[in-house]
Amino acid sequence: MTDRILTPDELEAALRAIGAERYHNLHPFHRALHDGKLNKGQVQAWALNRYYYQASIPAKDASLLARLPTTELRREWRRRLEDHDGTQPGTGGVARWLKLTDGLGLDRAYVESLDGLLPGTRFAVEAYVQFVRERSILEAIASSLTELFSPTIISERVAGMLSNYDFVTEETLAYFKPRLTQAPQDSAFALAYVREHARTAEQQTAVLNALRFKCNVLWSMLDALDYAYVVPGRVPPGAFRPGPQA
Repeated sequence: MTDRILTPDELEAALRAIGAERYHNLHPFHRALHDGKLNKGQVQAWALNRYYYQASIPAKDASLLARLPTTELRREWRRRLEDHDGTQPGTGGVARWLKLTDGLGLDRAYVESLDGLLPGTRFAVEAYVQFVRERSILEAIASSLTELFSPTIISERVAGMLSNYDFVTEETLAYFKPRLTQAPQDSAFALAYVREHARTAEQQTAVLNALRFKCNVLWSMLDALDYAYVVPGRVPPGAFRPGPQA
């Protein structure tokens, strides 16, 4: 627990310090992805496993939406559902992620079946959904604050992948462009909420721990990918195995 009550500015600084230390842009697998050091099969494995995270975000947000006490809060959080699920078939972030896996040569039905997921991916994503469903509204909102750091990582990802992989196109990476505006809007709201409502030392500690937890979720997903597809390269039974062309 924090040893004193932080001012809103101090709390924000502490949250940003967690991102600077723990955000998954620092992970070796992530650096390799951006720097063009992965082969196509390894990029496919990343996109396939990350799909489960993307597809679970609306379920996570819906569980929080159901608990929000005011029209204003529900209206704000409902926008996130629309961003990811879209307002009609073929729209929204989940659909755009499937365009990424399509562009990488993965069978869409296989991706959506989740049959090729790494166990570590499944456990990490489901832990996040459970966290948001069961913890306080304040902690659930705070766990979304990794979006504070995502615009930078998205810009790096798009530039790096376009310049380093001949099997990636701007159309393939269509998921990311809208997130450059959606993520700052989402994080601005969440940060303002946390600054206003984390008033006690106990609440502030819970908020900081929620962001640490979310960073750990994203980091552990990359740990699982690195172990299975880079070093030592031990793919668990039943998980996706890249074809010889990759």
